[in-house]
Amino acid sequence: MHPIEIKKDIFWVGVVDHNSRDFHGYSLSPQGTTYNAYVVKDEKTVLFDTVKHDFTDTMLCRLSRVVEPCKIDYIVCNHLEPDHAGALPELIARCKPEKIFCSPMGLKAMEAHFDTTGWPVEVVKTGDSISIGKRTIHFVETRMLHWPDSMVSYIPEDKLLICNDAFGQNIASTERYADEIDRSALFHAMKEYYHNIVLPFSPIVLKTLAQIEQLGLDIDMLAPDHGLIFRGYDDVKYALDTYRTFAEQKPQKRAVIVYDTMWHSTEKMASAIAEGLESVGVPTRIMWLKANHHSAVMTELADCGAVLVGSPTHNNGILPAVAAMLTYMKGLRPQNRIGAAFGSFGWSGESVKSITEWLQSMGMETPVDPVKVKHVPTHDTYRQCFEMGQAVGRALIEKCGG
Repeated sequence: MHPIEIKKDIFWVGVVDHNSRDFHGYSLSPQGTTYNAYVVKDEKTVLFDTVKHDFTDTMLCRLSRVVEPCKIDYIVCNHLEPDHAGALPELIARCKPEKIFCSPMGLKAMEAHFDTTGWPVEVVKTGDSISIGKRTIHFVETRMLHWPDSMVSYIPEDKLLICNDAFGQNIASTERYADEIDRSALFHAMKEYYHNIVLPFSPIVLKTLAQIEQLGLDIDMLAPDHGLIFRGYDDVKYALDTYRTFAEQKPQKRAVIVYDTMWHSTEKMASAIAEGLESVGVPTRIMWLKANHHSAVMTELADCGAVLVGSPTHNNGILPAVAAMLTYMKGLRPQNRIGAAFGSFGWSGESVKSITEWLQSMGMETPVDPVKVKHVPTHDTYRQCFEMGQAVGRALIEKCGG
């Protein structure tokens, strides 16, 4: 269990969870994940965050290669979510730290999760700093990025920002640095993480990025609590710029068609709509919800300015998989999208109305009327679907500025 020295006397002491596939109970982590923790050795030895409870022993083993746990003076809790604070009670029991630092909201989260009786907790807020010898630690609250308690810790002497869940990715690997893996794979992992976890807080991301600029922080390393570390000014800029792009959510000339089906009628409609989109120059991906997890849909939607949703009418509504996906999507609050609905029915045909209402409740423009067909599509239905795809495509092209 070897630690990794990421700066002089600063070590990664986290763990790699190769088997993680269900991230936080709602998103997939197909590459596994990491729970990163960091220790700084100075006149005071400081531990930043811990790991998921299941990996406490692994972390302690790695930590012990750097410093005896009983010699840790301070613990900084940038974030109290259980995958970063699960091992906290055990660490406190072994380390008996002089102080435990957290944000004001972090204290509330800490008291809600643990029995903090006797814990030497000290609350810090934006602008507060502490000296640990040759180094100082500056604290910046980043509320709702992505929990109310979130904060980051900046060490100016090392140009290091320990940034908890911000800039993270779900990657389980032996590499510790972002520049050690293929850039496109890194980008996909960042996109997947952002659009399933951070997306609803995009306005806060933009404010936080502006705050970093205003504070004039000189950063040449970003150390997140999940995934790989960004080292060097170029990679730090890449991470900051990528987050800015994600947060701005500018419409893109690409579409995704998401559907479920009973007897393939809605499925056939999806294919005809895709043909219409492609005919006007809008690349399109079709995603059947029985073959694609809702988090994969959101990752695809990251690159799409239009989302078209299809379902047969089921019990005067929509199929459960479509309802679940729309619920998940609405919670993530995608912005600047065009939406459209389609579907088949046997008796009453309410599905397209229901889907349209869902899309409009997310603030999506719905520039074309839904298309629905009773029982089985005909040549005329396919024509309507094709034309619907063309109309959505043209609207999207216009929205993207031509």
